[in-house]
Amino acid sequence: MSILNCIGNTPMVEIEGIKIKLEHLNPSGSVKDRIAKYIVEKAEKTGLLKKGYTIVEATSGNTGIAFSFVAAVKGYKMVAVMPQGMSREREQIMSGYGAKVLFSERGCVKCAVGIAEKLAKTPRHYMPRQFENKWNIEEHEIGMGKEILEQTGKVDCFVAGVGTGGTLIGVGKALMRENLNVQLVAVEPDECALLSGKGYGKHKIFGLHKGFTCADHRIEGIGDGFIPKIVEDNRKLIDDVIAIKSSEALEYSKKLAKLGYFVGPSSGANFLAALRLKKKYKNIVTLFPDRGDRYLSENIFG
Repeated sequence: MSILNCIGNTPMVEIEGIKIKLEHLNPSGSVKDRIAKYIVEKAEKTGLLKKGYTIVEATSGNTGIAFSFVAAVKGYKMVAVMPQGMSREREQIMSGYGAKVLFSERGCVKCAVGIAEKLAKTPRHYMPRQFENKWNIEEHEIGMGKEILEQTGKVDCFVAGVGTGGTLIGVGKALMRENLNVQLVAVEPDECALLSGKGYGKHKIFGLHKGFTCADHRIEGIGDGFIPKIVEDNRKLIDDVIAIKSSEALEYSKKLAKLGYFVGPSSGANFLAALRLKKKYKNIVTLFPDRGDRYLSENIFG
C-alpha cells in the first residue's frame, strides 16, 4: 500500500446548503494530487517518463507541490518553476519533498511556463504541461466527477475556480452524462477577470511579456493572467463566470476557518460564488482546493 493510494475519494460535506468536496484533504494538501499521480502514471505507461528522468513543471504552487510529492514517492527528480511573489510556504513544501525550485518574474505564470519549456528540451526531462494536458481533464472526469455523482446523484450546478480549467471541464463532462442541463460555473479573481471579459481593471500590473500581462491579486491558484488551452478548447461548456474580489475570498477563507475548515483563498472564492447561486439552483457542488497552512505567511488568518 502506497501513500499515493490515499489520493482521491475525498469526503463531501454540506455548508449552508452547498455540497463541498474536501480536496484539501489529499495527501499533499490540494486537489492537484489527483492530476499529478494520474499524469505521471500515464506518462510512465506511454514511455514519456522513465526511470532516471526529471519532471519539470511550471506552477503557481499547488501543482508544483503535488508533482514534488509524487516524484518523491516514485523516485524522480523534480524541478518546479514558480513566479516570485507566491506564498513562501509553497517553496518550502516543494523543497521539503526534495524538489528544486526556480523562479520566474513576479506574477507571471506564463513566464514560468516559458522557462519550464526550455528546461524540458533537455534530454531525460519530462514536462506534464498542466495547462493543456488532456490527462488533466481525463482524471477529473473519471475521478472526481465519478465520485461526485456517487456522493450526490444529480447535480444542477458545479462551481470551480479556474487555474488550468481541468477540474471544471473534467468534472463537468462527467456530470453532463447524468444531467445535460447541469450548469458549469467558472470562478475567477475580479482583478483578473479574463473570462468575464473585464480585462484587468484598476490595479497593479507586473509587466508585459510577449502579449501577456500579469495581474496582482491574492487568490493564488486561479486567475494566472492568461486563458489556458484547456479552457479555450472547451469554452462552450462553461455556462457562466463569477468574478470574486480578493478581499471577499480572503474574508470567506477566514469565515470557513472559524467553522473548522482551514482552507485557502480559492476555497473562499468557490464557496462565495456558490452561495450567490443558491437561490437559482437546488443542488450545487463546489470544492475546497487546498489547505490554509500554505498561506500562513500571507497573514490571512491573523
